[in-house]
Amino acid sequence: MTNLLSTAGDVVGRATSGEQLEAFVTRNSSTTVKAYNGEVESFTSAASAGIGIRVVVDGREGFAHAGSLDDDVIEETLAEARDNVRFGEPDEWVALAVPDGLTPIEHNHWNDSVASTSTADKVQMAIDLEARTISRDPRVTSVRTAIYSDHTVNVALATSTGISASDQGTGANVAVAALARDGDETKIAGGHDVAFGPDTLDLDVAANDAIERATRLLGATQPSSERLSIVFEPRMAASIVGLTVGMLNGSRKIKGRTPFLGREGEVIASPLLTVVDDPTDGRSFGASAVDGEGQTCRPTSLIEAGVLANFLHNTYTGRRSGDGTTANAVRGYSSSPGVGSHAVNIAPGDHSLEEMIEGLEFGLLVTSMSGLHSGFNAVSGDFSVGVEGLMIRNGALAEPIREATVASTIQKMLTEISAVGNDLEWLPSGTGTVSLQIDDVSLSGS
Repeated sequence: MTNLLSTAGDVVGRATSGEQLEAFVTRNSSTTVKAYNGEVESFTSAASAGIGIRVVVDGREGFAHAGSLDDDVIEETLAEARDNVRFGEPDEWVALAVPDGLTPIEHNHWNDSVASTSTADKVQMAIDLEARTISRDPRVTSVRTAIYSDHTVNVALATSTGISASDQGTGANVAVAALARDGDETKIAGGHDVAFGPDTLDLDVAANDAIERATRLLGATQPSSERLSIVFEPRMAASIVGLTVGMLNGSRKIKGRTPFLGREGEVIASPLLTVVDDPTDGRSFGASAVDGEGQTCRPTSLIEAGVLANFLHNTYTGRRSGDGTTANAVRGYSSSPGVGSHAVNIAPGDHSLEEMIEGLEFGLLVTSMSGLHSGFNAVSGDFSVGVEGLMIRNGALAEPIREATVASTIQKMLTEISAVGNDLEWLPSGTGTVSLQIDDVSLSGS
């Protein structure tokens, strides 16, 4: 990390009069093992490094990047960024971030077991995951893929405006896709487990997850069209809230491309719903001390008891909108900063998933969705996606269904939330999610 900070600092030390200069430097590594039929199908181990350089002069921005930290390459990249300034359109809001004077909350997300675990052990984890998934239910006849993967990330940022920051972290993941068969019918579903290092991964969690998801929808049929209450299990609820958070992006606000434009302080959801982007929560895989511009990360309330509180902003959108940054700049070395969430957290409610199901005479538990990108319009909020799941009858799970479509708008779905779960689950994306019950939703089937 010291070397990366030194590299970034050396670059910005070359800033000339009237020029703002930023260097974003990374060094990463990754390992991926895929197992099939008890053997290694593929093995990849990679290391990479790169630098992104931004130059700002009189409201014009030039950017260039390179996948090398060699001195001569950095010199060429800086020259290219400076040359690109002349092609930039003048924009009064373009300027680098300045130190915010806040004290970052540091997180120790570095796990030495990523490096200390032998390659042989990593390979064996993928092979063992496949074996466990196949052996536990006779209906699971094969595994499409069983994967072990890990990564390390090191980043450093320096600016001529006085920012100097760095961060590092590790992650590991196992994932498996199980194929279940009943007669001529087959169903494929995946399971996973994620941690900061392989020493705390649980293969049984991933295997059992895949087995349950693959087998519980065997025998599914197309339901009749109904209006009913729908329960979204945590991973599905995360998708609904994730789409909502995407509509609360500062870039969309300044472009007027969100149905929530100008609605800060208004009720946009059920009072049961509170959503916060909180990168200070060390439980999240997205926790971070600083954002992609070196601003100190802090909790940002997005929806407070149903009321729209804030949009997410980086320095540029914060300046242009007048809202100020929320430290939500996101980036890699090959791009200038955008706007995105770090660690979205749905505040847990009072109900378990089981209690939600028991409280419904008639409804649907959604366990998978398809067509989220093509079936959702972030400008209007229109929502129409394919779903699979289990019907709920008389407070109990009943027959599985498939080939059905849920249609509504995000705006209406948010206001129709009638129960929020207490079953907090942390996803690889960094989101902390719970089950949600949404009433009066249109289900289209036969």
